[in-house]
Amino acid sequence: MPRRPHLAGAPPMIGPGWFDREDALRRLADDPFDVLVVGGGITGVGVALDAASRGLRTALVERGDFASGTSSKSSKLAHGGLRYLQQGEIRLVYQALHERQRLRHNAPHLVKLLPFLLPVLTGKGSVIPKKLSRALGISMWMYDLTGGARIGKLHERISAEETLAHMPTLPEDKLAASYLYYDATVDDARLTLTVARTAAIEFGAVAANGVSLVGIDKDAKGQVQGATVLADGEEIRVRCRAVVNAAGVWSDEVRHLDEGVDPDSIRPAKGIHITVPWGKVRNDVAVVVPVPQDKRSVFVVPWGDLTYIGTTDTDYDGPLDDPACTEEDVDYLLRAMKFTGITRADVVGTWAGLRPLVKSKGSGKTADLSRRHKVNPSESGVVTITGGKLTTYREMAADTVDAVVEHLGSAIDGVAKRSRTKKLRLRGAEGYDALALDADPVIAHLANRYGGETATVLALADADPSLREPLVEGLPYIRAEAVYAVRYEMARSVDDVLSRRTRARLLARDASAAAAGDVADLIAPILGLTADEAAEQAATYRAAVELERTQAGLPETALEAVSLGEDLLAP
Repeated sequence: MPRRPHLAGAPPMIGPGWFDREDALRRLADDPFDVLVVGGGITGVGVALDAASRGLRTALVERGDFASGTSSKSSKLAHGGLRYLQQGEIRLVYQALHERQRLRHNAPHLVKLLPFLLPVLTGKGSVIPKKLSRALGISMWMYDLTGGARIGKLHERISAEETLAHMPTLPEDKLAASYLYYDATVDDARLTLTVARTAAIEFGAVAANGVSLVGIDKDAKGQVQGATVLADGEEIRVRCRAVVNAAGVWSDEVRHLDEGVDPDSIRPAKGIHITVPWGKVRNDVAVVVPVPQDKRSVFVVPWGDLTYIGTTDTDYDGPLDDPACTEEDVDYLLRAMKFTGITRADVVGTWAGLRPLVKSKGSGKTADLSRRHKVNPSESGVVTITGGKLTTYREMAADTVDAVVEHLGSAIDGVAKRSRTKKLRLRGAEGYDALALDADPVIAHLANRYGGETATVLALADADPSLREPLVEGLPYIRAEAVYAVRYEMARSVDDVLSRRTRARLLARDASAAAAGDVADLIAPILGLTADEAAEQAATYRAAVELERTQAGLPETALEAVSLGEDLLAP
């Protein structure tokens, strides 16, 4: 299928049938497909883009919202994983750093280079004993050699004084010379959405959220010939010749539909993060803080006028939907950051997500499980992709589609046998560089979220000046972004807008709850909601935010306590 042309600087080509849910549901019912992808996280949308760009007739369904699971609740890093070197996963680190560079090229508006500081402290209960400093130096060189040097920057060893200049809240009396190296940050939810829109708008894939897989149809030989999905209370039979199971921690449920038994192959690991005002930490770079006596580490990443801290890595056996950030989770991170003096009262946002790790015999802690991915094709034509990490999603998708192509064989003559996504620029990449340096802070903010599609958001605000007003008090998002999210990004609710199309819920929990009513009123006419339906959406969002706060044992925060700058360093 040829790629639709796009002229740099031209308005994005958006219209019915390209990323429109109503038309997507019609096409699911009417059109035949080569492959149906189940799961709208980063892996699933990556598979959809890889498949569609090769010429496969591709559909994708997501039962919640795009990135509503793990893919909006990660550490928001595109990185090799320094600690994986210590586990002997050199090949994984090499692959991840290679993919990081491709991400920076293919989505420069979403993936940003950021220095990372690894502090070395001495004394009893040290974060990193000084005697391990030499070993860390070797690890730094290995990181550079496995791919870190591709960005044109090698690690540095810096003095205690230079270290404190980057993070003054570190314990000065214990601080020794430290290390500075380079990785990248990424807005995980926006990357996921952008990949999905690229697959649909550029290559004709069908993608729809709010659509659940309820059955897999097979012919007399036991081969996939279709699937049954549920959307808005109605069943739709989708004609397809292969199914990709990219459902993450829910992938065993899809395999159960195919195999008739629960394979029990996934070991969920919960990770949580907290957000605090930047002034409480004062880090101008990301900092890797190993936790004493735990053999783990947490990232401390600047995000405008905020800093987020995480992640934990613990076994999880609770409900897979909406895992809670508990008081114990928050306590763990506060203990790790005790030297900064931050308290529960400083936490303005939290998020918890589950990593779909692949079970292995004799495995101990989840932190020790490999982050390698695994492609598992069944004889019927269901290909399951599990494991992996955000940074390597493109390579995971390519391996998965390779398996689909092999299964379909001669039935898809003319389809590219190899992936075409290595240098495929995502929506918004073209035209970004000129916008990112704009002196107007609103334009610069939008450019770092929409790239070359910023013009469409600004056009909404030009038509209605009230849409240039803030969406949530203290945050840089403007009201036009909510309208754009509903019209062009398949947002269907207040939660879609505040949790994923923007990241207001992560940045300012209470302020986003206070804005929920206004957001509901703003998007209701576009969605065709009644006043009662809009009010119910706002109330549902506020209730979810309140539950999130109480489960974490956090006090309410002052709505005006945080004001983000426009030049966001991270997502």
